[in-house]
Amino acid sequence: MGAVAPVAAHGDANERGGRWLFWLRGAVIRWLPRSSETELPRTMIRDLERHLQYRFRDVSLLVQSLKHRSYVYSNQGHGVDSNERLEYLGDAVLDVVVAEFLFRLYVDRREGDLTQIKSLAVSRTVLARRARSIDLGRFILLSPEERNAGGDDQDSILSDAFEALIGAIHLDGGLPAARSFIERVALHDIDELHRREDFINFKSKLLEHVQSLGSGHPKYQVQDETGPDHEKVFSVEVSITGEAVGNGTGRSKKEAQQMAARDALQRLGQI
Repeated sequence: MGAVAPVAAHGDANERGGRWLFWLRGAVIRWLPRSSETELPRTMIRDLERHLQYRFRDVSLLVQSLKHRSYVYSNQGHGVDSNERLEYLGDAVLDVVVAEFLFRLYVDRREGDLTQIKSLAVSRTVLARRARSIDLGRFILLSPEERNAGGDDQDSILSDAFEALIGAIHLDGGLPAARSFIERVALHDIDELHRREDFINFKSKLLEHVQSLGSGHPKYQVQDETGPDHEKVFSVEVSITGEAVGNGTGRSKKEAQQMAARDALQRLGQI
């Protein structure tokens, strides 16, 4: 594990990034639809705020962040009324906060390592897990059909709403409030998270290692397929410059390639 430096006290974001986020924040505010009515009972709003550990000054921003397009269209609204604009803003804020957090935390990691950890931290799968940790699905506004189809636990809907929520917090309380929320909910266990095997992209890791040696690209070849069509098991071999370095099996070619890359990394002493 790389040396870990204490995360510095957060003051202003770097000047250029701060100016850009300030402009983006103002642009989104100008185009947000205004409504004096909220579409969530006040008790649910307070309940969600307790989960977030953040109290909104403008509750309409919170409600806006929860409006899935299915809900908007089922109520004869327009696409601009959904949470997608806030999702756009939240995605940008999340990128800035995570990038700076990792830069300060891992002082001896190279750019490639930081990029991989950041990609994991902001991935759909991980953001959906973060959304579930605050029970966000219970509060997302969906059409009856979407909710009955299980939309309130769908990774794409949860991760999009989580980013929209970040955008809403940023507009309501500024970058410090958004940073505090992101670090508390999405980054508290980042060191443990990026070491978990179920989140490691072994193929990407092997490719990076091979390229650092100037050995081109790993080559994956299916060696065998067994079982009936609905229960296929694939065996894959990975080679570097013509030499076999790993083998793996899986229920799909992709899974088998990942396992072959993992085997290769172990043999090469990289994990």
